[in-house]
Parts: sequence; C-alpha cells; structure tokens
Amino acid sequence: MDSTRPATRDTPQEPRTDRRGAVVAALMLAMALAALDSTVVSTAVPQIVGDLGGFSYFSWLFSGYLLAVTVTLPVYGRLSDTFGRKPVLVAGAVLFLLGSLLCALAWNMAALVAFRIVQGLGGGALQGTVQTLAADLYPLEQRPKIQARLSTVWAVSAVAGPGLGGLLASYADWRWIFLVNLPVGAVALWLIVRHLREPARERAARARVDWAGALAVFACGGVLLTALVQGGVAWPWLSAPSLALTSAGLVLLAVVVVVERRAADPIIPGWVWRRRTIAAVNLALGALGLLMVAPTVFLPTYAQSVLGLAPVAAGFVFSVWTLTWPVSAALSQHVYRRIGFRSTAMLGIGTAALILSAFPFLPYPGEAWQPTLLMLLLGAALGLFQLPLIVGVQSSVVWEERGTATASILFCRQTGQTVGAALFGAVANGVLAARLGGASDLDAVTRALDAGTVPEATRRAVADAVHAVYLGAAGAAALAFLVLLFLAPRRFPVLDQ
Repeated sequence: MDSTRPATRDTPQEPRTDRRGAVVAALMLAMALAALDSTVVSTAVPQIVGDLGGFSYFSWLFSGYLLAVTVTLPVYGRLSDTFGRKPVLVAGAVLFLLGSLLCALAWNMAALVAFRIVQGLGGGALQGTVQTLAADLYPLEQRPKIQARLSTVWAVSAVAGPGLGGLLASYADWRWIFLVNLPVGAVALWLIVRHLREPARERAARARVDWAGALAVFACGGVLLTALVQGGVAWPWLSAPSLALTSAGLVLLAVVVVVERRAADPIIPGWVWRRRTIAAVNLALGALGLLMVAPTVFLPTYAQSVLGLAPVAAGFVFSVWTLTWPVSAALSQHVYRRIGFRSTAMLGIGTAALILSAFPFLPYPGEAWQPTLLMLLLGAALGLFQLPLIVGVQSSVVWEERGTATASILFCRQTGQTVGAALFGAVANGVLAARLGGASDLDAVTRALDAGTVPEATRRAVADAVHAVYLGAAGAAALAFLVLLFLAPRRFPVLDQ
C-alpha cells in the first residue's frame, strides 16, 4: 500500500454511461486527430517546402507541435481536475481545429510553423484529457478495453498516416492534410457536446486556478525543450544560443519551484512526486520515451541505408511494432490481475531490454525479416509494460486528481522522447564522425539516401551508429526496470473497484 495516502474508494463523480459508446467513439476520433497529425505531415514535407520555401527551418513543423503538446499537458491536466473534463476537451478540440484551418491557409513557412504551434496547444488537451476520460468512463476491470482501443488508434495512425499524407500531397494539395481534420473533429465535437454528461460539481469546491504557475511551467518547458530539440541541430551544443537557452531554462525552473511552493493549488502539486506509485511510474515512462527514439527515429534510416530497402518497405519494418503493441496491451489485464501492476510492467520492460540488446548482434548487412521480428517482439513487450502502469496510476487516485496524475505521466514520456532525440542523435553523430573521419553526421547520410547512393563505408558506419543507439535504448529499459524494482511499491494502491 502507498503509505502517503489511505486506501479509500473513488468519489462517485464518474460520467454517466448511458451514451458511453458514443463518447468512446468521440474519444477515438479525438485521439486520431492527435495521432495522425505528425505522421501525415511528414510525407508531405517536400511539397510543403516546394510551395512555401523555408527549408532551413521546416523541422519546426514537428518540433513546434511537439513542444506545444508537451508543455501544456500538466496545465490541461490540472484544469480538467478543476473545471471537469468536458470543457477542457471541447476547448482543446476547438483550438486544434482552428490551428488546422490556419495551417491550411498559411502563406509562408513561418506562418505554418506558428499555426502548427496553435495546433499543438490544442493537441495537449486532446492527448491528456482523452486518456483521463477513458479512466473515468470505465471501472478498473474494464479499463484495459478502452486503453487497448486507444492504442489501436495510434497503431492504425502510424501505419496509415504516411500513406494518407502522400496521397493527399500527390493527388490533391498538401493543404488538405490539415483540412481533413475539420470534418473529423466536427463529428468528435458534436458527439462530446451531445453525449458526454459529467455530474455537476459545487463551485465552492473548485480551487482557484494557478495561472502564474501555468505560465511559469509553459515558459520553462518551452525554453528547456527548445534547447534540447535545437541543440546539436540548429547550433552546436556549446554555442552561445544553446548555453543561453539552457541557462534561461534553469532560471525559469527555479521560478517554477518558487511559484508552485507558494500557490494554494499548484499546477504541478507536490503529491505527484511524493507518492511512490506516481513518482516511480513517471520516471519509468520517461525512460520509455527515451528508448522509443531508437526505433522511431533511427530504424527507418538503418533499413534504407544498411538493408537497402525502399522507403515504403523501410516504413513497414518500423511500423510492425504497432501491430503487437495494442494486442499485448489488451491482454495485459490477464497478467496483472494475477501478479500485479508492477510485476507485469517489470516483465514487459525486462523483455524489452533483452530485445533491444539483441539488435547489435544482427548480422551485417542482414535480412529485412530480422529487425522486423525484433520490432514485433518489442511491441509486445512494451504493450505489457506501459498499459499496466497507466491503469495502475489512474486507479490509485480519486477523480479530482486523475487528470493531473495522467498528465504527469504523459508529460514525462513526451519529455523522455525529446531528451532521447537529442541524446541519441549526439551518440549516432559521434559514431558516424569517428567511423568516417569526422566529416559526416546523420544529415549527410539522409542526403546520400535522397541521392540514391550510399557508399559501403557509410553503410557500415550507419550500422555501428544504430547499434550504439539500440544499446543506449537497452540501457534506458534497464533503468526503467530498476526504477520499478526499487522505487515502486510492490502492490499499487487501488482506490476504486
């Protein structure tokens, strides 16, 4: 049992479930908007750059969106606990759709990047609030069902997104990539407004919103994540911009601590880190975000440059883990009901560490089925790891804390991915520079792939670089295992049945 909180039952403030099917459909549509966004845009970049120009900073189409989503997650989580899930979800969906419309109307790359940030501000509400509502709608024994459905949405989006983006960019116009969000989002909004009914809450019980803390968290997260995203890419790590952003971020971090300590009801309350269950899961899912960078960022380049696969085939090698992840997540309930949340997650992440460690032992150059098999196994292992932790945390808090708790674990996972992209990018570029005489990095390899020529020395260097990244990812998995072993309680406290 978690010693920081007595085991009591959840307060009876769950949404009415007479129209639960319609609400779940709306949640899946809302999640699809967020899940499809980056994958659809990625394949249309050549057309976007050709039309608007601005190649030098097109990467901010993705970085700007990611930053906005990440830094707003804690804010939306606290707001959903204060005002309810429905108004936060509706406001986030409206903001996301407004950003989509503005993106379709963008006249240059700077405007498009700015409007993508607007999209991200809404996307943070979609991701966090949908996950929280999934726990509100279902009791503990049924939560794997809805979580598996949401995982399936992510899986389908990962597979279908690039193809859909390519079709729209090739046969219509890249602006339709953003316009198609409007009818889908309108249906989701209509279902939410019409069918989601949350019990009324007394205004006297509502705490004041910590707007100063929200602004401080947003500014601190934005500055620090920008330093991580752009460091080693737009400027060297030890350059003046990088050092200035990092220093400013640390100062803002101190400001956040001071503001949140003085706040009566802070955006990031101290109990998030004082309770062993939530703190351990936050750290473990941060490590998950870290290790996910290896397959999502580096495997497609490996498949094309080392295995010699075409882009479509390389995308298949990467995307197969989205087939086993939701299946494993759906079946995980049969495991954690027997051995508990922590043991199930440890089984999954321990297996993932072994699978990631096996990647460097693949033969060179190897066959496509070999990394494909590892990705299938990795998806199954991570499905067994992530879902029990999310369900376990959501079941350990009362309604008024669930939005904040859910947002905290999603925030840590997103932050882990950002840190992982910077860290493993530096590792890969370092190995490439060592193997190729200091004149190459991953961008040079990408340009060689576009030109259709990858020398043998470069192929071997890429293989070594990706092997080093996978070993780092295995280390992150081992770290998550140790966090659960030594920090997480043996049995998670369950407040509702």
